[in-house]
Amino acid sequence: MADERQSLADLKSITGTADSAPEAIVAEEAGPVEPQIDPQGRSYATGRRKNAVARVWLKPGAGRVLVNGRTIEVYFARPVLRMIINQPIEVASREGQYDVICTVTGGGLSGQAGAVRHGISHALIRYEPSLRPVLKKNGFLTRDSRVVERKKYGKAKARRSFQFSKR
Repeated sequence: MADERQSLADLKSITGTADSAPEAIVAEEAGPVEPQIDPQGRSYATGRRKNAVARVWLKPGAGRVLVNGRTIEVYFARPVLRMIINQPIEVASREGQYDVICTVTGGGLSGQAGAVRHGISHALIRYEPSLRPVLKKNGFLTRDSRVVERKKYGKAKARRSFQFSKR
């Protein structure tokens, strides 16, 4: 019994403590995250929701948001959609500090607003990596993967059957 304990102690001394080795490796690999900023001083990210794809550029500014060359009030007329887009900036308490320029394609207005929100969240992290815990806690970094189900043959829609006729 004493020999087994001795051999285990020898093994630990040779390899180092088993508990601290993986933590040290993870700490070395992670390291400090640096901002990803292009030569024009912008950070870029892509956001997706349903069939909509938003390309988002974030740069320091007065808080203007341009979507496909139009202001947010013109492009997203419904206040709910504007609120969705501004959520990550408000949660990060960066109102009026960044200008957002984005191009969005595909889907409807609701999906496009969700895509822009997703893109803004990722662009904020690329500009200020320290905001990641706040945005992640509020669920802005998770891509909502729900999409419309495809129509199947022999069906009226994705799952709905044609109306049954008795005669």
